[in-house]
Amino acid sequence: MPRRVLEGKVVSDKCDKTVTVLVERRVQDSVYGKIIRRSAKYAAHDETNQWKTGDLVTIEECRPLSKSKNWRVVSGKVTGESQVKTVDDAGNGKKSVKRDLSDKKAAQKKPAAKKEK
Repeated sequence: MPRRVLEGKVVSDKCDKTVTVLVERRVQDSVYGKIIRRSAKYAAHDETNQWKTGDLVTIEECRPLSKSKNWRVVSGKVTGESQVKTVDDAGNGKKSVKRDLSDKKAAQKKPAAKKEK
């Protein structure tokens, strides 16, 4: 029996050597015929910890690696959401990590609504 292969987006990379992948699929409602999105989360093994939140990955079914991990990451594509830059702060030896958000517009704050009494 061939191994199942799914594609999804990494939604969490907090655990060591594990990523959580959100896989979405579209199904047709049996009564009304409307197309509905269904999603499932899978814990997948990432041996090198290279995949970050926002990356698109391909996962493949494998033997049980833990109680909840039956999938492993086969390949993937780094997206703009997950690219991280390391910046040296004024040569003082401290490094900070900044995300590259050049694609997204800065969120504009709206003034708080005033209540009238």
